[in-house]
Order: sequence, then C-alpha cells, then structure tokens
Amino acid sequence: MLGSYRAEILKLRKRSAVWVLFGAGLVLSLIFGYLLPYLGYVTGDDNQQTAGVPRDAVLAGMLPARVIDNTIGGYPIFAGALALVLGAIVIGGEYSWGTLKTIFTQRPGRAAILGAQFLGLATMIAVWVLGIFVTCALCSIGIAAAEDGATNWPGALDLVKGLAGGWLVLMTWCLAGAALAVAFRNVALPIGLGVVWILGIETLLAGVVNSLLPALKFLSDALPGANAGSLVFAVSGMAAGDAPPGIRDAVDGGRALATLLAYCLIFAAVAAWTTRRRDVT
Repeated sequence: MLGSYRAEILKLRKRSAVWVLFGAGLVLSLIFGYLLPYLGYVTGDDNQQTAGVPRDAVLAGMLPARVIDNTIGGYPIFAGALALVLGAIVIGGEYSWGTLKTIFTQRPGRAAILGAQFLGLATMIAVWVLGIFVTCALCSIGIAAAEDGATNWPGALDLVKGLAGGWLVLMTWCLAGAALAVAFRNVALPIGLGVVWILGIETLLAGVVNSLLPALKFLSDALPGANAGSLVFAVSGMAAGDAPPGIRDAVDGGRALATLLAYCLIFAAVAAWTTRRRDVT
C-alpha cells in the first residue's frame, strides 16, 4: 500500500487540474478575505459595501488576529465545491481512462488501492489548507505593515484547531466527490450533482425548513453543509453577523465534528464496498 500511496502522490503532484483547483480556492480566499475588504477600507465612505461599518473594524478583519477566519471562511461552500471536484476527478478519472482494469490485475488489492487514493487525497487537501493559510498570513502581515496595524496572532492551539477543522470540512466534501465517482464510474455526473448540491440544493432545503417546516429542522441540521458551516463557526470564533455565506451556528462544534467524521466514514465505506463488489466496467 505504501508503494500505491507514493504513486498516487506522484500522480497528484504532476496533474495540472489539482493545482488549478488549488489556485481557484486560493484566489477566492484572497479576493473575499483581503482584496474586497481592503478596497472597502481605502475607499471609506465612498464604498456602499462598508457603509456604516467603522474603518477600524474593516481593517481589523484583515489583520493577523483574523487569519484563521479568512483562511477557512470559504471552505463550507466555495472551497468545498472545489474539493468535491478534486475527489471526483481523481477517482472518476481512473474509470474514464480505463486504467483501473490494469491496476486491479496487479498487487495490492482493490481496498488497498482505494485506501492509497484516499490517503493521497488527504495529503493534497492538507497541502491546500497549509498553502492557503501561508498566503493569507503573508497578506495579513503586509496589510498590518502598510496600515500600521496590530500583529497579534491567534494562539497555537487556535491555529491548529482552525486548520484541522478546515481540513476536515474539505476532506468530507472530497470523499463525497470520490464516492459519487465510484457510484457513477465517471467524472462529469458526480461533479454536476455534487456542485449543484453544495451551491444550491442544500441551501434551498435549509431555507425552506427554517421558514416553512421548522419541525423538520433536525433533518437540515444533519446535512453535511450545515455541519461544515457549524464546525468552521465553532473553531474560528466568528461573530454571527460577520460570518460569510454557509457559516452559521446550526449545531454546536462537538456535534458538527462528530457528524463530519461520520460522513467521512460513510463516504469511504460506500466507495470501498462498491469498488470491491462491482465490476469496474
């Protein structure tokens, strides 16, 4: 399995789509975390987006103390959709290319190969999280130096909790994409269904339940998106009024953590069972 893991890392490292997706997530984090707020800060009262918000408060949101908020704030929806695409193209691509038939005729077995693919994806998601964090930290330092702002950093434990929580959110969506790819044995359909679910269907369901069917709130609170947003809310310490789309305190942090771990296990188990029991063609 170690050899399979090394092979997966090599494939991921050399696959351009992996880095294009990472770049898209990085650009989105910088635009919504730093570029737009900074433009609002320097334009002051002339910018309608920051009307009524003190300039000091706008600046404080871009300083090192808020680096975790800006790093993982987009993970439940936007970066989560990119992670789902990553899982779908890495696992589904093997079906589209017809390479699984060759791989499965050699050692190790199907479960070991799929496990190596999941470990490779987990490693790449960790690279994504660390890369976005480092870039956001550099932006925070630059803005603090340019505007003579405070350079107080979150504690080491808060940093670890925030990055680990962000990794789990992205890994959940990545495994969802992988499970869909195994189920449909291609790339396009899992990406279409997964992205539509993240960006539209789950948000619509939550809105309908909250406004028209409050008795079914327990169902919407069990969905992966709601728990992803709740975990980010818990580990970042955001104020409810300042939270970006998809982040809310639907459930407490402990429940969100347990629910996302359960989803990871379910997605991995479904993919493993389907891979072992079904012909690859």
